[in-house]
Amino acid sequence: MMTPHPRRLHSRHSRSLLLAVGGIIVATSACRKDEGGDEDTTHAVVTARTAIAKVGPFTHSISAIGTVVARPGHFAALSAPAPTRVARVYVQQGQRVAPGQPLVEFEQGTFAAAAGGAEAALSAAQRNYERAERLANEGILPRKDAEAAAADLARARSDAVAARRSQQLSVLRSPLSGVVTRMSAVLGAPADAGQVLVEVADPSAFDVVLALGATEASAVLPGARVNLSAGQTTGGEPLGMGVVASVGVAVDTGSRAVPVHVTVTSPRRALRLGESVYGVIATSTRPDAVVVPVEALVPGDAPGSYRVFVVDRSGIAHARDVQVGGRTESAVEITSGLAGGETVVTQGAFGVQDSARVQLPAPAKP
Repeated sequence: MMTPHPRRLHSRHSRSLLLAVGGIIVATSACRKDEGGDEDTTHAVVTARTAIAKVGPFTHSISAIGTVVARPGHFAALSAPAPTRVARVYVQQGQRVAPGQPLVEFEQGTFAAAAGGAEAALSAAQRNYERAERLANEGILPRKDAEAAAADLARARSDAVAARRSQQLSVLRSPLSGVVTRMSAVLGAPADAGQVLVEVADPSAFDVVLALGATEASAVLPGARVNLSAGQTTGGEPLGMGVVASVGVAVDTGSRAVPVHVTVTSPRRALRLGESVYGVIATSTRPDAVVVPVEALVPGDAPGSYRVFVVDRSGIAHARDVQVGGRTESAVEITSGLAGGETVVTQGAFGVQDSARVQLPAPAKP
């Protein structure tokens, strides 16, 4: 086997070294183009959308869940005056009724007998009192007997009034103009005293009661505007606007929340008693806030901190820490760290690194 000549071997090594150095120079040149070139590939390229930070009014708000309730004086819950039985049902749930219209009638015999007995007892007590008073004035009976007769007469009068009132309530009548929102009376069924059988409400006088924590409630003032929607989360059916009528001064012992009463000023549909409502209460408005889409926010290094990626004129994204104020479903207020008119990355911000080059996505094909 022949050994290569030393000069030839040296020549081959020289050519290989030159090729390697040349490759490095070419690769470096490919990665670093002239500063005046169109592209600097030392920056990673990412596809993302951008938006301009706007300056304008931003409304701070508080969200809460509540319930539709009837306004005081526009709701009635009716029950039997004494243990009895249902004799007749005049209306059904959902029916509109007028003041004084009969709703439910109970068996009349018991109430009539009680009223008659009370009237008879009152007449007897009246005669007994007159006799005792006459004899006491003549000195025949002690004065204490006349006083006892007077007390018996007062009790008899009270019993007669109660019996007459029960007889009147033996037919439940609507005390207001409204709609029957509940009807649980069944023909022939027993009814206990205090058992609610019928509820009537005026649908034009429904309010919303929102439940807020004590700290949140302190930021709400009467007259604040409220955006209402159906359900217990955002995105429900819009119900219209309302105004805070009053803010509770005490925490509810059951819910541990402060009730905020809202008058619905422009309902988009009829509210339903007891339905859940999601309310967004406007607490204050900053006229010159810096606002960006909520997608621009990226978690920062510290817990609870945020940053945005600001895109310079060369299309390079730079991470910048910001302070966040209020926010809505779609926008967030930046209180420091960003100026109006600057461009920030929105959709795709979580995939961006500092000093990355941002390019817009290609337009959709028709």
